[in-house]
Amino acid sequence: MSAIREFLEQHPRLAAWFVLALGMVIILLWAARDVGLLPGQMAALVIATILLAGLCVWIIGWE
Repeated sequence: MSAIREFLEQHPRLAAWFVLALGMVIILLWAARDVGLLPGQMAALVIATILLAGLCVWIIGWE
């Protein structure tokens, strides 16, 4: 548990990226469950969502 806390304190942006990406991917999978996307299309959307979450954390980190 202390290793996780130490990582969060040392890398807050990476932690925020992970949490935001996880939430966004869960919402994406829930919203697209009945759409009938092919596996490659779903993988592309998941990758794009993870990159978008990273971009959002990076922009929010601007001071």
